[in-house]
Amino acid sequence: MPIKAIYASHEERMKKAIEVLRREYSSLRAGRATTGLLDKITVDYYGAQSPINQVANISIPEPRTIVIQPWDKKMLPAIEKAILKSDLGLTPNNDGMVIRLILPQLTQQRRQELTKLVHKGAEDSRVAIRNLRRDANEALKKVEKDKAASEDEVKKAQEEIQKLTDKFIKEVDQVMAVKEKEIMEV
Repeated sequence: MPIKAIYASHEERMKKAIEVLRREYSSLRAGRATTGLLDKITVDYYGAQSPINQVANISIPEPRTIVIQPWDKKMLPAIEKAILKSDLGLTPNNDGMVIRLILPQLTQQRRQELTKLVHKGAEDSRVAIRNLRRDANEALKKVEKDKAASEDEVKKAQEEIQKLTDKFIKEVDQVMAVKEKEIMEV
């Protein structure tokens, strides 16, 4: 595999690690309503597990309220049950037409727990990125061993991989700082 292909594939995989982190953070409840909170919740829709956003309109009329309006009114109990089963810790209010989720203010203790989750997610992403760096370096060493590139070319490529790793770890730290600020905001 040529050096440029190794670099490109590992850069793409590092970008995916950041995307996974962002997706994970979007489902953390930070005191402000977002449609991302419901992304992981699925309901039984005529025998198939479907995400809530594929069976209902989701809107945010107020900063701490989520309104779910199913396209089929028969889905109200199923959506309500799925939300209750989820790890969100929210109680749905069903008025026969829509389901309202009111997000309570976060306590200081809950904010600290969420901050720990944010740090854990960031550390997991850093580890994933470092593992990708190790994989890239191993692939580069294999290229050198197979005499497909000179020692100098491999050394330069390893330096580029390190710069790439540093860039993505810095991005993880930035994403973490934004989410942490959002959680601590009262």
